[in-house]
Amino acid sequence: MPRMLDVSEDVRAEIGDEEAERLLAGENAPGSYDCTSCRTPGDSEQERTSTVLFVGEETAVLAFAHASCIPSQVVQVEEAQLQGAVQSITGGVAPAPVTVPPIVPGSPEQAVLGITSGLVLIQGELHPALVVEPTAPVVRPGSAGTTDEFLDLLVEQGFQATSDLESVPATLPGWSVLVAMGQLHSVLQPGTGGSGQVAWWQAHQPLQVTDGWRAAANKSHTVLVYAAPSGFIGQQPREDLLRDALEKAAANGRLVAAAMPLAGT
Repeated sequence: MPRMLDVSEDVRAEIGDEEAERLLAGENAPGSYDCTSCRTPGDSEQERTSTVLFVGEETAVLAFAHASCIPSQVVQVEEAQLQGAVQSITGGVAPAPVTVPPIVPGSPEQAVLGITSGLVLIQGELHPALVVEPTAPVVRPGSAGTTDEFLDLLVEQGFQATSDLESVPATLPGWSVLVAMGQLHSVLQPGTGGSGQVAWWQAHQPLQVTDGWRAAANKSHTVLVYAAPSGFIGQQPREDLLRDALEKAAANGRLVAAAMPLAGT
């Protein structure tokens, strides 16, 4: 029986058209499954289901998830960690790898986006947050200049300038934060031409988040994303120091923010 599967172009490229068509026809896809994100049962005959391909250096594992939890995509996993991913899919616990952020195109110094997770207290309630800061100025793609336009580029995408941390930022339509198997995988933005979501930031290796962060995210189903130019936040060892740095950046007009739905758990 045909399955209600979403097979992204990236997944199709990895598994091939023939295998993708067999999946869609129901030959190699299970009817019922445990969602690799929220770990609750799903049924690909009754509801939209994402194919998620975990790829190592030599092997790959295909898993399934509710389309409402995470989109179909390829998740890069180091070969040594692939068994941990398999254990997580089948009920085990995956190891906590180290994150290496990607290169930001357009930066004269090949900046990378550093992302820090933490809890931010707003009006007496703890909110899960991600703080984004490049390691060097980010110029506009295609520009020959050297002016840092990181915040301008984000404002053009819908982020809003924030002068303090006293209120929850507005939700940014079409964006989301992908957490799968208790690890941060990517920040997703709308694709061009109605092509679905694509990764704005993607971890080379998933970032482990704390139990408190994950619990707050599962409670609110929302993650607050703050961004500042290079040099305004830095590596802060404690959440109170991180908040102080955010407040200083906001007071200097160098902070933008957005709320994004949580994809996954």
